[in-house]
Amino acid sequence: MKFSTLKFAGEEVKKLKKEKRFLSPRVLFSAQDAVAVIDGKKVVNLTSNNYLALANDPRVKKTAIEAVKKYGVGTAAVRTIIGTMKIHEELERKFAKFKNAEASILFQSGFTSNVAVCQSLMTSEDDLLISDELNHASIIDGGRLAKATRRIYKHVDMNSLRAILESKESRKARRKMIVTDGVFSMDGDIAPLDEIEDLAHKYGAFIMVDDAHASGVIGKKGKGSVDHYNLHGKIEIQIGTLSKAFAAVGGYAATTKILRDYLASVARPFLFSSSQPPSVAATCLAVLDILMKDSKILKRLWENTHFFKEELKKAGFDTGKSETPITPIMVGDTKKAIIFSQNLFKEGVFALSIGYPTVPKGKERLRAIVTAGHTIKDLEFAVEKFIKVGKKLNII
Repeated sequence: MKFSTLKFAGEEVKKLKKEKRFLSPRVLFSAQDAVAVIDGKKVVNLTSNNYLALANDPRVKKTAIEAVKKYGVGTAAVRTIIGTMKIHEELERKFAKFKNAEASILFQSGFTSNVAVCQSLMTSEDDLLISDELNHASIIDGGRLAKATRRIYKHVDMNSLRAILESKESRKARRKMIVTDGVFSMDGDIAPLDEIEDLAHKYGAFIMVDDAHASGVIGKKGKGSVDHYNLHGKIEIQIGTLSKAFAAVGGYAATTKILRDYLASVARPFLFSSSQPPSVAATCLAVLDILMKDSKILKRLWENTHFFKEELKKAGFDTGKSETPITPIMVGDTKKAIIFSQNLFKEGVFALSIGYPTVPKGKERLRAIVTAGHTIKDLEFAVEKFIKVGKKLNII
């Protein structure tokens, strides 16, 4: 099928290919496991966000199947019409308790959660949205959809943040919201939320933290970055996704009851998108239950994380400043990072290459993510292949 009016698309694709930005994702032929079948090949999977290895857990699958039998496969409605099921309300209550918040609200994804909050709270040019320069794309897009003035501070640089908060623009602002990732998705570092909290409240700002890669990973029982710093009752809005450690799909905002109720009345993603299938809500409830009862799963995640990082460092790889299961293996060149990933795959290990413009030039890398499902044998095999290919490409 050809349309002369869409000829531009072909030119854009050529440009993407020339710039090494054209994406052709590998295909999963099995469940999302630590060792998976990808493009028909069995490999150690170091690319999934399945941190707790629960995407294929029998307990979680059983709960999801039972929800389908009871509630059906979908809601076929938005929450404000007739898409609110009892199971959605149960998840919101339990998630609020998990995050030590008064209330929570569910969204269709982590992306729409960030967009919804930024757009709904930053409604005037007199508002000021202050964002870390390495925040997730959904925060960037949420800021663009908001009517607020936007200012960016240097990554985790508190002097840069302070300068914005002390500016004339900040002093005149009607509302000030500081937004940060809890754990940054490319570098795996943790935001200095304690320092951000101190500055924010000193200068009359409130805080929104995106815990997409923190919930289920850091803090006691995986409660996230607020718990990690023991800041309960001091961070106004906790955002996150249910697609990573929670092994499903969707997002949430945990906050005060009054703000939750406000978002339920004005947030466009909540008002104009159908609610989660009941099986998804049931999956998240099952994961919450496991996190509360099974302390071994987080312990295994962190044992695997520390082992993998230390072995890579001993081999001479630069793993950046990561403090979490997200482990960058720095390469410094987009083409070489792609070749590194391709050669690793041939050796039986899948670790995704990340190039410019997702990361700055000179910071191109492979990004490996360790899960609770990997065995030490899996990780030893992976490190062996990293060393083999790394030496071949003169990376170590």
